[in-house]
Amino acid sequence: MGCVPTKHAGRSPHSLDTREAVALASETSCEKVDLPDFVNIATGTAFTVSEVEALHDLFRKISNSIIKDNLISKEEFHVALFRNKTKQNLFVDRVFDLFDQKRNGVIEFGEFVRSLSVFHPDAPEEQKVAFAFKLYDLRQTGFIERNELKEMVLALLDESDLDITADAVEMIVDRTFDQADTKGDGRIDQEEWTAFAKDNPYVLRNMTLPYLKDITMVFPSFVVHSEISEADMAA
Repeated sequence: MGCVPTKHAGRSPHSLDTREAVALASETSCEKVDLPDFVNIATGTAFTVSEVEALHDLFRKISNSIIKDNLISKEEFHVALFRNKTKQNLFVDRVFDLFDQKRNGVIEFGEFVRSLSVFHPDAPEEQKVAFAFKLYDLRQTGFIERNELKEMVLALLDESDLDITADAVEMIVDRTFDQADTKGDGRIDQEEWTAFAKDNPYVLRNMTLPYLKDITMVFPSFVVHSEISEADMAA
């Protein structure tokens, strides 16, 4: 039995929008277009189903930019989301690791949407606080240690192209622990971090990407530069 001819015959699947691709899959017996379950993926996120469809187009572009496998590698992640082609950065690596929920070295579409949802302006603040805590909890012990905080502060400064002295970095770490480590045990737990973030909103400043609300109208640049500033450091 041959292929069933359709109005999309002769067009590349990559040139079709989501609905046309679905139509092509259902109308032809020789080619199947494997599409994600947009409704299921949108469930529990801040995105609508139509926004998830738009994100799929973006994901497809990013995930095939270097290796055409529909999976985002760390290199593709660095280039597309941070415009960081060669320079390694702990902050970028930590964000990738948290997006890579299956810990298999690549980001699948469902992981991409669920993780990106945390950065949506309408995402609950507690999700942003929890994500930020995981960023700083480098060794996944359930606590932020002093050396972990220092490593991440240095990485954020590097990503933001801010150059401050080593003494200033130590002052930032000392002041943070003075305020956040209310139990005085030399480490910051989730409860202490939540209270600290509430009193210091700048901690969550780079956890919201306003243009995610316009995802169906225009693809954002998806450059997630830290917006930490010297003024915040001195606050």
